[in-house]
Amino acid sequence: METGPPPRWLPFAVLGVGLLAVSFGATLARFAQGYGLPSLTIATLRLGLAALVITPLALWQSGQALRTLSPRQLLLTCGAGFFLALHFATWITSLEFTSVASSTALVTTNLLWVGIASFFLFGEKPNRLMAVGIVISLSGSLLIFWSDSRNSVPGSNPLLGNLLAVAGSWCFSAYLLIGRRLRANLPLPAYVWLAYGSASLFLLFACQASGTPLGGYASAAYLVALGMALGPQLLGHTAYNWSLRHVSTTFIAVVTLGEPVGSAALAWLFFDESFALLQGVGFVLLLVGIYLAARGESR
Repeated sequence: METGPPPRWLPFAVLGVGLLAVSFGATLARFAQGYGLPSLTIATLRLGLAALVITPLALWQSGQALRTLSPRQLLLTCGAGFFLALHFATWITSLEFTSVASSTALVTTNLLWVGIASFFLFGEKPNRLMAVGIVISLSGSLLIFWSDSRNSVPGSNPLLGNLLAVAGSWCFSAYLLIGRRLRANLPLPAYVWLAYGSASLFLLFACQASGTPLGGYASAAYLVALGMALGPQLLGHTAYNWSLRHVSTTFIAVVTLGEPVGSAALAWLFFDESFALLQGVGFVLLLVGIYLAARGESR
């Protein structure tokens, strides 16, 4: 049960902690891949463990809401879970083929796709500032694509990795659009439990269908997966979901612009990943464009 509005400073503090937690997601995924975990297994464990951990809280605090859930709410929540599953399956796989910096820069372009989807689905025409932001961001994305293709290392496939990261952003945009509607009437523990749980079931089915094993890996691999569930997923993404009721979606999208910076810094620290000058220019264009689009949406 959610009570009255929190202190004014609290949503900003929660978003700051959430951003820090989410920034570790790509680094932990890379560590898990290094221990031999397939990307699909990583995504399944991340969401499945998060759903298991939050089960007691969801049943205790939101039992009534879960019992009175309408068929429409259940269908929409499962739809959100489906797109969340696709988001993590595509994005984590992208880390096998491209750099952490490129992957996170492209996967956080969701505000652009939300704006474009809102135009086609709801007839919401972007204003001039948002249109300029979209053009600048897409230019930055193209520069990252081009720079990655010129500076790839043997055995990598940055074009495929970048395409998977963009696909992950599209799926996360759909997840946000559905969640924006559901969070108006559904308590946070109930929504998070259903979304994470249904997403993990979709991924579990994908593992079974593709013959991807969930067991038989080193203990350290499962500890990393648990860290992803507790940190980036429960602490990070749940902080974003909680904030949907207290600050604008636009502001949350602006906050997420810090994720590529944090992730790139961690990748440099742990994996000695650097990026070329053109990639750096592309990152700057991408972030500036998304920021302008966010400012345009808030007008």
